[in-house]
Amino acid sequence: MEEKHEPTQIDGEEGVLEAKEVAIEEGLRMEGVASIALLPNGSISGHFVHLPNSVCYGIHGTELACERECSRGEDYRLVKLTIIDFITTKEQDVVVERRGHDAARLCNVEHAHGWERDVVNLVDQKHQKNKIVISFECETLKADEAAEEHIRRFMPKLTGMDAIVNIGKMSITGLDFKAAVGHTEQNT
Repeated sequence: MEEKHEPTQIDGEEGVLEAKEVAIEEGLRMEGVASIALLPNGSISGHFVHLPNSVCYGIHGTELACERECSRGEDYRLVKLTIIDFITTKEQDVVVERRGHDAARLCNVEHAHGWERDVVNLVDQKHQKNKIVISFECETLKADEAAEEHIRRFMPKLTGMDAIVNIGKMSITGLDFKAAVGHTEQNT
């Protein structure tokens, strides 16, 4: 028989981290495969397939124009990532870090201190109530003709844009389109 441990009091930084971990564990965790096209202008576009039910979500990312902290490498970018539920046509946004040049890694921004004020506000305000946690790492990289063939087959609107394709495992925690407040719905 498994014991449940519930903290009675949360103090200090360790308590805050513990509370975040509990909230993430209680949220819906989706795992699957993502196919993402990295466009020359810094944007990303693609899809995430939640396994085992093969539910597909759209992914669109726009690079945030901001100065890089001196402690970050030149491959570091901030991206406003929009996840689209094709069934309900609702969207949810999250700001993520993008590292790696052609083989991208995406993860959440833990702190945005040192960035411009509008970027700090975007990271801090939007995600206080509904914390979405993203993790993606490129396992397969397609460039040139292989990328163009993949794009023609799976993302035809991006044909001819000289994109590089990243395919890899992705996990998303805390995504809840039913509780989405202040997010846009697309017109059908």
